[in-house]
Amino acid sequence: MPRISIIDTISDPGKQGRANEDRLGYNSHSAFVLDGATGLGERQFMEGFGSDAAWIAEFGTIRLAERLDAISAPATVLRQISEEAHAVFTATAGDQPRYAWPLCSLTGLQATPSGFRWFGLGDSCMYILHDDGQSDFVIPIPGAYEWEQQQAAKHIARLGGIGSAGVANDDPETLEDLRRGRARQNTPEGTTWTFGIVPEAADHLAIIDVPVHGGGATAILCSDGVADLVALYKLYDPATLIQRAATAGLRSLVTELRHYERELDPDGLKFPRYKQSDDATAILLRLEA
Repeated sequence: MPRISIIDTISDPGKQGRANEDRLGYNSHSAFVLDGATGLGERQFMEGFGSDAAWIAEFGTIRLAERLDAISAPATVLRQISEEAHAVFTATAGDQPRYAWPLCSLTGLQATPSGFRWFGLGDSCMYILHDDGQSDFVIPIPGAYEWEQQQAAKHIARLGGIGSAGVANDDPETLEDLRRGRARQNTPEGTTWTFGIVPEAADHLAIIDVPVHGGGATAILCSDGVADLVALYKLYDPATLIQRAATAGLRSLVTELRHYERELDPDGLKFPRYKQSDDATAILLRLEA
């Protein structure tokens, strides 16, 4: 039976005093990271979690850990969880504009009787290094990181930096742009599908089989905050990212990340992004065939 073993985990908030909107979870057959999208609504509805984004990430993580076993279809499980989340959120919040609906990105790995299966929604990803030296990177939306960098660069060019609040949606014009994009998510008119309170998103779940080469592999499941080390700062490629995590631990990666964000480029002038420091969450795991 293929087996997943957890080596290390980390979930580090991007800013003190702001809710960590990432979550990670695992059980004996699966592991997953959920990255809540920072809310764009006028107010928070789900109390006790720091934000609605943190609520949906935790809602999904707990239920995935309970329900996703070796033979479950991830899309079926996610659809059921989204139906429940929709009922809970609307019972509390009532009718809200789509840009205020809570949602999150998702990346996960499942060990099945026949092998390994990766699944995802949004812009969280997986890096994998096989024992024979081959490496790879998978993300539900190819080009997502490059597109966001381009959009963030427009915001920074207009304002001269990320902004004093350290987050771009503090600017009214950028907030309206972000709201328009958020409202199109999980609709036929949009191009992005995420996990949240729209059950139909499960029909668009990215799923691929992951054969391992050389007998096994080491992988990182992570939110886009950690992926910035590869996609934005270019400090690593998939293979060297995993090698660094395996030898020095995930904490060392986050320490490097925060150094770039907070000391080398706090205003996003060299490395354009919407937040000075994003939540950073990752699972380092071992796949044994």
